[in-house]
Amino acid sequence: MLDPNLFRKQIDETAARLQRRGFDLPVERIATLESERKTVQVRTQELQNERNTRSKAIGKAKAEGENIAPLLAEVARLGDELKSHESSLTAIQEELDGIARGVPNLPHESVPAGNDEADNREERQWSEPTRFDFEPKDHVDLGAVGDAMDFNLGSQLAGSRFVVLKGKLARMHRVLAQFMLDLHTGEHGYMEANTPVLVNTQTLTGTGQLPKFGDDLFHVEDEDYYLLPTAEVTLTNFAAGRILNEDELPMKLVAHTPCFRSEAGSYGKDTRGMLRQHQFEKVELVHIVHPEKSYETLEELIGHAEVVLQRLGLPYRVVTLCTGDMGAAAAKTYDIEVWLPGQERYREISSCSNCESFQARRMMARFRNADTGKTEFVHTLNGSGLAVGRTLIAVMENYQRQDGSIEVPEALRSYMGGASEIAFD
Repeated sequence: MLDPNLFRKQIDETAARLQRRGFDLPVERIATLESERKTVQVRTQELQNERNTRSKAIGKAKAEGENIAPLLAEVARLGDELKSHESSLTAIQEELDGIARGVPNLPHESVPAGNDEADNREERQWSEPTRFDFEPKDHVDLGAVGDAMDFNLGSQLAGSRFVVLKGKLARMHRVLAQFMLDLHTGEHGYMEANTPVLVNTQTLTGTGQLPKFGDDLFHVEDEDYYLLPTAEVTLTNFAAGRILNEDELPMKLVAHTPCFRSEAGSYGKDTRGMLRQHQFEKVELVHIVHPEKSYETLEELIGHAEVVLQRLGLPYRVVTLCTGDMGAAAAKTYDIEVWLPGQERYREISSCSNCESFQARRMMARFRNADTGKTEFVHTLNGSGLAVGRTLIAVMENYQRQDGSIEVPEALRSYMGGASEIAFD
């Protein structure tokens, strides 16, 4: 969430910045609540002082043998009025907090203005899109041979938007995750973590998935458990409720987890193949850093994700998301889009975001500044390094051969037992 002082001291400027991303801040309601809060707070403090003064007078009057009944009655009246004002103050603050929890992050000044993905800004391309001297197939047709990618069985076992991978294709999916983990831990300096895939309301609220995006989560009935939508949630919460020493920063964390999303609002979108599933796997990267380091860290983070694609020889481009296309918690987001010959287009395979202090305020994740001794909120960043299923799709489509076999990228051959190709029976 945003710094509450922005609503108290810079509300018009804050509203204008939020308008860049299409969000209408309820300025009048916030101003009314803030005015009421100040009035009630002042009166609450006055009542506390008055009650304390009367309470002291009771002791003195009692010692001097005076009638204390009037004083007792006055203290009781003040106590009742104080409770009423404290209740009002709590209600006002809860409404303000509720509004604040629904407000997205302020976009960084370098983020292009726009409404949707059409307004995103391309930053760079790596390698030329793969071309063939035959008509390329998409991953669905490639995986259909021998039922190596079995959507019918996935639907039978669970329902729509599920798939079963078999044989060498299942192995390649597995080793892609292993390759990514080895790269990020061995060369990029991340600490690997294995985290729960069931998380509670507090954890999801800390990173901003709740309450706003509850419809996209799978909830366990009658339990405070949700299936993990992304390891960003668990890894970022490593700092929740903590005051870190400055020398503990940066924290660089990586985890490979299954992820679960209901895909609410995506009816009819990407219904063919593995692009949009209810269950998928992802290698997630999280940085928890000093505020002064977060934007240089964002460049480092996107670079680490790019290395995966470069090692696999997969063409891609990097785009900066416009204000209307960013996630609510992000101040700035880069997307990496990999080339898919079967679709003749680039598709997202990683999203790397700087959330600045937005998540940290919700989680109360802080550090102690070594120079000032004061506590400050950390900055949090997250990104996919990469989405495993989409990487499998990209390998299949970019390394396909005319006979339907798939060449194994050089970087994966040792993981695949030395195999240089996948041929489906």
